[in-house]
Amino acid sequence: MSQLSDPIADFLTRLRNGGSARKEEITAPYSKIKAEIARILKQEGYITNYEVDTTGKFPQIKVTTKNHNRTSAITGIKRISKPGLRKYVGASEIPRVLGGMGISILSTPQGIISGREAKKQNVGGELLATVW
Repeated sequence: MSQLSDPIADFLTRLRNGGSARKEEITAPYSKIKAEIARILKQEGYITNYEVDTTGKFPQIKVTTKNHNRTSAITGIKRISKPGLRKYVGASEIPRVLGGMGISILSTPQGIISGREAKKQNVGGELLATVW
């Protein structure tokens, strides 16, 4: 198995590419952080469902995309904090994505949560990605 320097970026790229290719289901190697990102995407309505498949040698996360009129619900995903340059924001600095039409995903002391929830709880953290 090959090593990735940024597995979160790989997961987000798989979601972006799978959505633009109109795939029904996308698989990626499992990790807790990827499962939490998928949970937030499901909670915000960007994907239909996700599940962890442990039947193989290595666990996989399977994401069911949400397509409407042959277009994906996810039109764009951008990785913000990278391994070479981490990006941290305070509760008042959490960016609005597309004027509130998108979401930001943060890693906070309360776990991985959306930007809207982080503002509500008044916590900041590492800005992982933005989705619109």
